[in-house]
Amino acid sequence: MGTIRLFIFIACIACTVSGCDPLTVHKVTSTIFDGVPDLPPADQYCQDFHQNKVKEDQEAASKMAAANSKQQSSIHPPYAEKRCDGCHDKSTASGLIKPRNEICFVCHPTIIKSPFVHGPASVGSCLECHDPHSSPYPSLLKTDKALICATCHREKRAAQALHARVAARGLLCTDCHDPHAGAVQYFLK
Repeated sequence: MGTIRLFIFIACIACTVSGCDPLTVHKVTSTIFDGVPDLPPADQYCQDFHQNKVKEDQEAASKMAAANSKQQSSIHPPYAEKRCDGCHDKSTASGLIKPRNEICFVCHPTIIKSPFVHGPASVGSCLECHDPHSSPYPSLLKTDKALICATCHREKRAAQALHARVAARGLLCTDCHDPHAGAVQYFLK
């Protein structure tokens, strides 16, 4: 019996050191040991997590802004206002009020307003380009606006020479193309 407890104790320490989430650590330790204090209420846990995450995001955004003074960070307003329940539901397996591919359309139902729709936007894959909470880039983009399209679009352009001249002049894809949808083919503005 002593060997089993020692093994479990070592497993708990290894889990704690290796970064297991607090809920897993608590489940393991409270199963093995008596007198382990309860976790704080879920609302308090979420609030503490949110405060720490916002602080981390603001520090990261400050560092990025300092590195590139022209660049502007962005924070999703519901996230900044701690309105987590607008998107999150702790009672669902996904933790969201809607499936991941429908969640953005709860607040942004008219983002697709044209007949020609960009593939990721058409299937609700908004999180391929955007971070849901905060970003060091404008519009909650995952990377710089000049690089975002190239994360997926590596194929040869239909009008390669034209695109090369445009890029040489410092224009971005979004100067000519709407990233979500457009009234004409290729989402031209």
